[in-house]
Amino acid sequence: MSAPDPVRDGIPCLLMRGGTSKGAYFLADDLPADPAERDELLLRVMGSPDPRQIDGIGGAHPLTSKVAVVAPSTAPGFDIDYLFLQVGVDTATVGDAQTCGNLLAGIGPFAVERGLVAAAGALTSVRIRLLNTGDAATAVFATADGLPDYAGDAAIDGVPGTASAISLEVGGGDDKPLLPTGNLIDEIDGHTVTLIDNGMPVVLLRGDEFGIDGGEEPAQLEADAELVARVERIRLAAGPLLGLGDVTHQTVPKMILLSPPRTGGAVSTRAFIPARVHTAIGVLMAASVAAAVRIPGTVAHEIAGPSGADAGADAGDTVIEHPSGSFPSRVRVTRDADGTWRATSFSLRTARKLFDGRVFPRPRL
Repeated sequence: MSAPDPVRDGIPCLLMRGGTSKGAYFLADDLPADPAERDELLLRVMGSPDPRQIDGIGGAHPLTSKVAVVAPSTAPGFDIDYLFLQVGVDTATVGDAQTCGNLLAGIGPFAVERGLVAAAGALTSVRIRLLNTGDAATAVFATADGLPDYAGDAAIDGVPGTASAISLEVGGGDDKPLLPTGNLIDEIDGHTVTLIDNGMPVVLLRGDEFGIDGGEEPAQLEADAELVARVERIRLAAGPLLGLGDVTHQTVPKMILLSPPRTGGAVSTRAFIPARVHTAIGVLMAASVAAAVRIPGTVAHEIAGPSGADAGADAGDTVIEHPSGSFPSRVRVTRDADGTWRATSFSLRTARKLFDGRVFPRPRL
């Protein structure tokens, strides 16, 4: 019998909405082990490079051109290993320098769907190792009759309707600094910034230094070529400071312009990811902003004010405003005896299985 041919036979794939993103979920064993071969295949699967991704399953936007690669974990204390890949839309790129907290919401349910983890009654807990960043996550979600239960009453801004709640806890290791430069404030290209990584490396900027008040629509910001260029200059300079090296062809760090809140939250955000502007905000981007809000002296804390950290209905939630609503991010921030800041994030997300079957990549790029 001949070896399976992806073009002829297809590849097992589960398409899921995770949080406010959408992506293709694969078992690692169903993809080539060689990263270069894997990435070339995924470009063909998603239909990149093409602004419409018309010959693939990508959704013509960075938020819908994402891939999760999942395997049983090889590390003690974990159930699942999760590798996130950001597939370029109109570029033939596949980035692995960041993770995705939205697709993370679907990892536990996917693991149950594929039989990697057995459902444990009404609630199932899955311990996940985030291979991109070295962070650890615990996902708790509803299960029934041995499968994920996607129906529920939880709502998140940026997604219509309701679904079953998925609780996520994400934290870094002891050797991962929350403030990579050790500073509350740095200066880059004449701008005051805070560099912070609470699961996602971000650069926090003052919106008023760019003429932004926090009410702009993403398309309006994307169309401002001068603004995009200014933000990109800072991003390229911030990469080495964050320990990421040359980020010219990477999708991190994320650039977040902060403004005073407009609807009762802590701060208003407009997130460059990095060229397009997020229509909402990523889970781990929000966690990084929320951690900064709670640390006196950061750009976020100065804009939010002393009461900003507790803005929202629930004590301990930091409500992060974004273009399509708000996101209550719960973080625990502590400070070691030597002054080192640390943080853990807690969030509520939803996910839903959209399609399960086989995907057929185009024959060649």
